[in-house]
Amino acid sequence: MSLPRWSAPVRPTLRLRLTLVYGAVFLAAGLLLLGVTYVLFDQQLDRSFSDRYATEPGRVKQVFFIHDGVRLSGDAAIEWLRRQELELRGAAVTSLLTQGVIALVMVGAVAMVLGWVVAGRVLAPLRLVTETARKIAAAPMAERGLHERIALDGPPDEVKDLADTFDTMVERLDHSFDGQRRFVANASHELRTPLTLNRALVELAMHRRTASADVKELGESLLEINARHERLIGGLLLLARSEQEVADRSPVDLADVVTHVVAQTAADAAAAGVAVYEVAAPAPTTGDALLLERLVHNLVENGLRYNVDDGTGWVRVVSRTV
Repeated sequence: MSLPRWSAPVRPTLRLRLTLVYGAVFLAAGLLLLGVTYVLFDQQLDRSFSDRYATEPGRVKQVFFIHDGVRLSGDAAIEWLRRQELELRGAAVTSLLTQGVIALVMVGAVAMVLGWVVAGRVLAPLRLVTETARKIAAAPMAERGLHERIALDGPPDEVKDLADTFDTMVERLDHSFDGQRRFVANASHELRTPLTLNRALVELAMHRRTASADVKELGESLLEINARHERLIGGLLLLARSEQEVADRSPVDLADVVTHVVAQTAADAAAAGVAVYEVAAPAPTTGDALLLERLVHNLVENGLRYNVDDGTGWVRVVSRTV
């Protein structure tokens, strides 16, 4: 039996928190107003009752009336009137509190709805800022989406200042990335041109009829070095264009890369007197084959270059799946 999958807790949004704050402040103010009204109403009833039946010194009020055929006068009439007014007072206070609470709840619900609407209107520019930032973050690495702008219209308040500052920051980043792209394009042209010229000159010298065997052998070595430099520059430029993230990935076996690099560096290893041990077990992965080759080549080359120089040095290159 599979266990139920619990959904992630709902994140309290700023709009919801502002609405709750508005509602809580309104209810607190409404309760305070209801309490003040109750105190004033109770004091007014006490003052009215005292003024009506108070007896000044040396003066006696005569009160009498007939109730249900019975004549009441003096203290008995006043006491009966007191009981009647107490009952009326209790009913009035109860009605005030009950209706006041009901009205407060109803108006509070309306205030919560209005607070939700007002908070949404106030936070709308912030949602626009968030959506623009998400568009820029979700854009491909090659494009970056830095041409996006908020361009918020409205009064010059704090939210508009935030949006304008964000637009200024994105504009500066856009100019910076444009300069970087132009630099990469110029560097690609300037670095590839001499390599192409060198390759053409070497091939021309090698294919002459009067070229000796030594010249042809030297030309092959120069062409190999030239091709190596072309691959190196191509990998670096590709890495610069992709902004340190590989955009196009394909299946690559690191065992093939290791075998190829070890074969390329065999002459350098023999010249340095360093023994290279190759253990190329299958290690499939995904990535850019050229950049992976440059990575392995740099590691092996550093191992050969910064090894011991007494003829006992060794480098072990292993590829495997862990």
